[in-house]
Amino acid sequence: MGGLFGTISNQDCVSDLYYGTDYNSHLGTRRGGMAVFDGKTYIRFIHNLENSYFRTKFEPDLPQFHGNSGIGVISDTESQPVLIHSHLGEYAIATVSKIVNLGELTDRALNKNLHFAETSNMGVSPTELVAQLINECGSFEEGIENVYNHIKGSCTLLILNRAGIFAARDKLGRTPLVLGKKDSAFALSSETTSFANLGFSVEYYLGPGEILFITADGWEQKRRPNDAMQICTFLWVYYGYPSSYYEGINVEECRYRCGASLARKDDADVDFACGVPDSGIAHAIGYSNQKKIPYKRAYIKYTPTWPRSFMPQDQETRELVAKMKLIPAGDIIRGKRLVMCDDSIVRGTQLIDNVKILFEHGAKEVHVRPACPTLIYPCEFLNFSASRSSLDLAGRKAIKELEGKEDDHLDEYATPGTSRYHAMIENIGEKLGCTSLKYQELNDLVEAVGLPKEKLCTHCWDGSSYF
Repeated sequence: MGGLFGTISNQDCVSDLYYGTDYNSHLGTRRGGMAVFDGKTYIRFIHNLENSYFRTKFEPDLPQFHGNSGIGVISDTESQPVLIHSHLGEYAIATVSKIVNLGELTDRALNKNLHFAETSNMGVSPTELVAQLINECGSFEEGIENVYNHIKGSCTLLILNRAGIFAARDKLGRTPLVLGKKDSAFALSSETTSFANLGFSVEYYLGPGEILFITADGWEQKRRPNDAMQICTFLWVYYGYPSSYYEGINVEECRYRCGASLARKDDADVDFACGVPDSGIAHAIGYSNQKKIPYKRAYIKYTPTWPRSFMPQDQETRELVAKMKLIPAGDIIRGKRLVMCDDSIVRGTQLIDNVKILFEHGAKEVHVRPACPTLIYPCEFLNFSASRSSLDLAGRKAIKELEGKEDDHLDEYATPGTSRYHAMIENIGEKLGCTSLKYQELNDLVEAVGLPKEKLCTHCWDGSSYF
């Protein structure tokens, strides 16, 4: 996915930029970057984060950073921020984006005799492509509008120039952007979690397609927000940090509601609820509170040396990390019937091991309860499951086994209560080896978030979408 942080102040901003960007680290896995304007020039550093953490990589660079304004980014896809020289002046740009029509727009630029200097694992740098679209116009506001008009997918961005920072949220608000304020300074972040320990408070949630221009003395709206919104629901279920707020709705509280919703429709008779660390924990607490049964930690996460399981890029290493970081608590598990909550089931490969280990340590029953519906459609708008074909998804694997094709009767499989839906759940449950498997239903997830369904992107569950 990726995360952004920017700040501008009447004083040196480097410390806030460094820590604020770090607070977005859970949103990306590959690259981190910061650019600062020191009043004369732009200073930029970019590092690979696949084998180390943001703070570790950037701490040696800090003495070389000086300035009152800067932007930082955690990226899943490319090295950024990108420095641009154009008729609009020199500027730095960072994006959180997935450009579905990247190839088409690249060809468009090349046919106009333009060129690209930056590359990524995707070929042309998506962020440089966005800059090319901006540079076609006479102002940054017109250029960002040009981005909205041309790209399919999503794009939220920060632009740092000599005068201040432009902030623009994706035209359908699929990814968030929030303005924070403290004395003599403003900040922009994908995560409100970045604000509290740096002394910022939430000033304003940018709307879909909205553009702001920020200086140390204030901010100005350059483009009004669109009415339509399709924010990613997975931010509350999994991606978002527990202390963060999106559209004013706290992640942790939403997960409690998800767990409670699972419990209200569950007749499993169990001794306690547990969660797969970390994101499954709040769902399990919500479940246990609703059922009035104990919450216990059947798995303890070993955090000193093992990173998130999806950080490594190859599946074999991901599975090793997923196994090694979770240590079973044998005496808590032995002889017990338990409900295990998780945020979701993507491939299901890690959860198979989780269930197996619980039984190996003496669990009598293991009931699996994902906090969201079955993933059937790969994400087309963010870099979640972006590298996976539809057949990598546990739901689509089950459909192919049942139908002979992975894309037959998808509407029925996505609809709870149908015979095909039950057959799919049974197929997945058998592979997991659990006592029972029940998914959250989409209408209950929407209710737990607290926004109207039309303002949420639910494509990965029901296939609904628009660009």
